Amino acid sequence: MEKINKLMKEWPKGSIKLTSSLEKKGYQKDLLKKYVRNDWLESLGYGSYKLAGDDVGWQGAINVLQEEKKSKLHPGGKTALILKGFAHYLGKSLNRIEIFGSTDDVVPKWIHDNDWKVVLRYVQTKIFNYKVQEAFIKVSVQNVDVKISAPELAAMEMLYLVPKEQSFDEAMKIMEGLTTLRVNLVQKLLEDCSSIKVKRLFLFMSESLRLPWFPELDLNNLNLGTGKRSIVKEGVLDKKYHITVPQEYAR
Repeated sequence: MEKINKLMKEWPKGSIKLTSSLEKKGYQKDLLKKYVRNDWLESLGYGSYKLAGDDVGWQGAINVLQEEKKSKLHPGGKTALILKGFAHYLGKSLNRIEIFGSTDDVVPKWIHDNDWKVVLRYVQTKIFNYKVQEAFIKVSVQNVDVKISAPELAAMEMLYLVPKEQSFDEAMKIMEGLTTLRVNLVQKLLEDCSSIKVKRLFLFMSESLRLPWFPELDLNNLNLGTGKRSIVKEGVLDKKYHITVPQEYAR
């Protein structure tokens, strides 16, 4: 009993543990199965456990991937901006969580198989540089630490989903509140981003909204490609960035 009592005492509420980390602490698979049979632990699927009766949310699942698997999967885009209070008019309730990552990141089957009471939307792409440490921050979601995109990266991730999954108008309203972005980080992320659409759209919105840090950007160091990009159907072509935008935002 001493061993299970120690484990339960050290196990934070709302968190998930993987077999690999538990084995390192001396809890072998047979012992873990015994704990499940005795209703001390619950299995969430292959190699993952929670305390019996504990209410574990999506944040617990992402936390364990980040902490134990060193996964780069993270809440990003509009989700990260909401968590940091940059879209307060949308409310604090999150019914859809946008999880961004590179195409190399694997989402374990046990995450797909469990109901987290929210929609998890996975966006895996190679257009962003997820190796920039300053592009991430930690927040506490119901007392569980989760690494999310910093606003500079989150804004670009949000624009990646325009217009199919993110409306132009809402993105513009959210961008309006991003007055304190770190210009050096914005510059770095724009230079590393391989999406011409994202870069042009980010610059168009930032300049149109007269965000205070925009004049400090060095546009000469950005590869903005050639030719026109259609962002919205039946839009008006912006002559500087060569993207189509809604009529009401035409300059």
